[in-house]
Amino acid sequence: MAVEISGHDLDLEQFIRVVRFREEAVLSKEAEERIEKARGAIEKIISENRKVYGLNTGFGKFSEVVISNSDLSELQVNLLRSHACGVGAHLSEEEVRGMILLRVNALAKGYSGIRLETVKQLLLYLNKNIIPAIPEQGSLGASGDLAPLAHMALPLIGEGEVYFRGKLLPAREALELAGIEPLKRLEAKEGLSLINGTQAMAAIGALALFDALQLARIADVAGALSLEALLGVRDAFAPGIHMARGQRGQIAAAENVRRLTEGSGLLTSQGEVRVQDAYSLRCLAQVHGASRDALAYVKEKLEIEMNAATDNPLIFGDKVISGGNFHGEVLAQAFDFMKIAVAELANISERRIERLVNPSLNAGLPPFLVANPGLNSGFMIVQYSAASLVSENKVLAHPASVDSIPSSGNQEDHVSMGTVAARQARDILKNARKVLAMEIFTACQALDFRDKKLGNGTGAAFNHFRKAIPFLENDEIMYPFLEKAENIIKDPAFLQAVEEKTGPLN
Repeated sequence: MAVEISGHDLDLEQFIRVVRFREEAVLSKEAEERIEKARGAIEKIISENRKVYGLNTGFGKFSEVVISNSDLSELQVNLLRSHACGVGAHLSEEEVRGMILLRVNALAKGYSGIRLETVKQLLLYLNKNIIPAIPEQGSLGASGDLAPLAHMALPLIGEGEVYFRGKLLPAREALELAGIEPLKRLEAKEGLSLINGTQAMAAIGALALFDALQLARIADVAGALSLEALLGVRDAFAPGIHMARGQRGQIAAAENVRRLTEGSGLLTSQGEVRVQDAYSLRCLAQVHGASRDALAYVKEKLEIEMNAATDNPLIFGDKVISGGNFHGEVLAQAFDFMKIAVAELANISERRIERLVNPSLNAGLPPFLVANPGLNSGFMIVQYSAASLVSENKVLAHPASVDSIPSSGNQEDHVSMGTVAARQARDILKNARKVLAMEIFTACQALDFRDKKLGNGTGAAFNHFRKAIPFLENDEIMYPFLEKAENIIKDPAFLQAVEEKTGPLN
């Protein structure tokens, strides 16, 4: 089924369906009507020779420079060419598809004054998987993601580069292969309508958020496996404790742990092995829950922004009003919050890895989880690697949104750095997923030294993991196992196997 783009009700799940799973996107009839109505207002303003920013003036510091009607098309093309100043590695296919989808959705609201023909051309590229080559660096996050969006828009007129059928090609060459004609020109305001917005940061952040929400559930699985391997105290997850505090994320995480470990013969009661566990076990629900609550906040703000008109100026009937909806501060702060939330999932995970391998802390397990220690180092350096990743995350988690630098002759004197925050959130997510994969790898090795029954959910996780990665009797080259462990938890089949036993996790 196609996902209908109306400008008003796109959510994260629909975004993923189009961006990751390549479902077709189509404009709603109402959106087409709004786009054409706003374009009519632009044409009227031009015919009346009214001075309006972005239509017949320069941009940024040049906003007072009036452009003649005969040069309006050239003005818009020049805008794309001059603003395509991105540097660095190219954004992924998913991230670029996300940018296109979100820009189309913003234009569908009918406040931008762009031609319907131009919006449909952009949507055609998305559905044909013609992917503009967009460097990931170069955006200040206000006036929107100017540089990335300029790279996105250039192929509409046959300029710039694209990925098509697995190759990086000049845009015009790829369009010829696809049998598509580029737009012959851009009309008044169209270049500005294409590049004034928060769609680069929103797309990068949305993909990271979707994966972070999945990772929060995986974190509960990882923590539950470690809890069992370390003969953890089940009483800390009693419902009354968490209801007494009332924090939703904490309540959800504690419930997940109870469901995952139901039927376990390894968990203990207070005083049976110890009175209480260390914080990385006992406070698992409190920490994971705080991250869940943060991610819920990010999702709320992101889904609002996914359906927002973020360019400047905006068209309201026959009035054109300049404002600042392109400023990415709301997303910059949200993504900085996401960075902290995901980094904390990894921080507490690394502490559990340390407890699993440390013979002073691991409740009688062999040192570094190997039967013949000394000759073998076992999982010693798995913890090193995890420690390295969480320390890197602490640097990346420094808030990007508190930074600003003036641009455009000091006209644009405060910027959000939201795209930097989104990219850092993505990188933290990747590191955190590696750490959680290491924890599951380590916990499964530890559990092979125990001889009691695992819980229903943890048992399913253990069995699924062991289909691909065996118990390690002696030292082996470790990095292929780490890569395989990460791929296991990235695959939706891992959580599906667990949830077949537990029901859907929170």
